[in-house]
Amino acid sequence: MNAAVQLDVQDGVALMTLSRPETGNAVSQDVADGLLAAALVCESDDKVRSVLLTAQGTAFCVGGDVRAFAEAGDGMPSLVRRLTASLHMAVARLARMDKPLVTAVNGAAAGAGLGLAVLGDIALAARSAKFTAAYGALGLTPDAGATWLLPRLVGLRQAQRLLLLNERIDAVEAERIGLITQVVEDNALAAEALERASRLAKAPRRAFGRTRGLLYAAMANGLETQLELEAQSIAEAAGSGEGHEGVAAFVSRRSADFGSI
Repeated sequence: MNAAVQLDVQDGVALMTLSRPETGNAVSQDVADGLLAAALVCESDDKVRSVLLTAQGTAFCVGGDVRAFAEAGDGMPSLVRRLTASLHMAVARLARMDKPLVTAVNGAAAGAGLGLAVLGDIALAARSAKFTAAYGALGLTPDAGATWLLPRLVGLRQAQRLLLLNERIDAVEAERIGLITQVVEDNALAAEALERASRLAKAPRRAFGRTRGLLYAAMANGLETQLELEAQSIAEAAGSGEGHEGVAAFVSRRSADFGSI
C-alpha cells in the first residue's frame, strides 16, 4: 500500500480506501500500484474475510489522471501501459479472490472508477453518486474490465449505451438497470457498507469463495458444465469444516460460527 490507497483490517473486514481526494481519486500510477498491493494482501491474508472498497472526499474515482496523461506527451502510451498493468492485476485479484467484495460509491464514478465501482459482489452507491464511462470524450477505449463487466451486469444494449453514448446516469438509474445493488442515502452509506461487509465476514468464507467462482464461471459455461461444477463444489463444501459447522448448527438450532474455521 501507499499514501494513495489505505488498507485497514479490523474484525475480518479489510477497508480499502482510495485517498487522493484532491484529484477526485484519479488513477495515477501510485493509485494503481496501491490498489494492487492492497489486493494482494486481501487475497493472501487469512485474517481478511471480506473487503470493502470506498474512497475519501466527494468523488469515488473520476478515472485516469488525465493531467498526467497530457504531461506525458508522446510518452502517454507507455504511461498508460504501465498504469493498466498494475490496475488490471488489482482488478483481477479482487474479482478472483475467495473473499466477497463490497463497494461503497460515495460520489462520481467515471472511467476506470466505473469499473471499480461495479466490481463489488455488493455494490452500494450514495444517492448523490453519478456514473459515466467518459472514455469517448477523451478519444480513449475502456479499461478496468468495463467491457467484460458491463454486458454481464446490464446486458449488451445498456453497455453500448453507457460506453458509446457516454451518458451520465444517477444512482437511481444505476440501480434500475442492475449496475449497482442498492442506492443508500449519502449520510448512511459508510455505515450500511460496513454492516454488509461485516455480515459477509461472519459468513462461510470458503463456501462464498466457491460461490463467487461459480458465478463467474457461469458466464462462459453451458448448463451441463455448470451443473457438474456445482456438484463438485457442493460435495467439497459438504466435507469441509464450514459444511460440518453449518449442518451441526442447523440441527442444533443455533447460529453457526464460521469465523474460527
